[in-house]
Amino acid sequence: MRTLLFLFLLISSLLATGQDRPAYRLFTDAGKPTGYEAMLRKLAAADVVFFGEQHNDPIAHWLQLQLTQDLLRLKQGQLVLGLEMFERDVQPLVDQYTTGELDDQAFEAGSRPWPNYGTDYQPLLQLARKQKFRVVGTNVPRRYASLVAKGSLAALDTLSATTKAWLPPLPLTVDYDLPGYQNMVKMFGGDAAHAAGVQNIIQAQALKDAAMAFFLNQARPANHLLLHLNGSYHSDNHDGILAYLRQQNPQLKVLTISTVSQEQLGKLEKDNQQKADFVLVVPADMTKTY
Repeated sequence: MRTLLFLFLLISSLLATGQDRPAYRLFTDAGKPTGYEAMLRKLAAADVVFFGEQHNDPIAHWLQLQLTQDLLRLKQGQLVLGLEMFERDVQPLVDQYTTGELDDQAFEAGSRPWPNYGTDYQPLLQLARKQKFRVVGTNVPRRYASLVAKGSLAALDTLSATTKAWLPPLPLTVDYDLPGYQNMVKMFGGDAAHAAGVQNIIQAQALKDAAMAFFLNQARPANHLLLHLNGSYHSDNHDGILAYLRQQNPQLKVLTISTVSQEQLGKLEKDNQQKADFVLVVPADMTKTY
């Protein structure tokens, strides 16, 4: 009897003092709490899944690895992993690494990995190497995005046909009315919509979005699920990459995840609703990888 009383008091004390400190919560786009398994089942039925991350958030990176493993199992190996973090011109090295032809040192020396590669993305490539599924770098080489940011899309006209193989089909049409691009205008000042400098930055962003859409669409074999990892801004509100993907292949079933931080995890704040089909909420004070 005393043991039962002790356990009751202990549990009551833990509940009262708020010992339940979750590392994350999942919500639907409407703010309804959901679980990992329920989300997993729905994602497995999609053609393309965008996992929008905050690049320095360890919870998102951990969940990306779990999700990749579970989708690989549910899809019986019919999975392709797309990564914003690798650019098109290093794809041969990505292929050589995942097939075992390159070791870690040689791969990292030539592939221009992000500074947080070792903690946040290397485990995914190592999984691909072990489980033998394809990884595709989808991003435009950063030097060409920088070229556009400085001199507009017109700067790409001077590139050779060989170089343009690393880019989406040109000429590229930019829809400045897309919400994400409109928000970029606001970030640089409300009256700056027609300023050449701001337009160039939006064009550089559009080049990245269009490139990722084009190359991930090319990389997805029939009946495969393509899981694409990218910064949340590229896929939030079904915008950015998705806008260009819809132009190329409107028949695809696409689902999205967005990563956000909040002071509390009890409910999804209004500003974070509708950002994605599923919203991963992490504590605002979560440790960062850089």
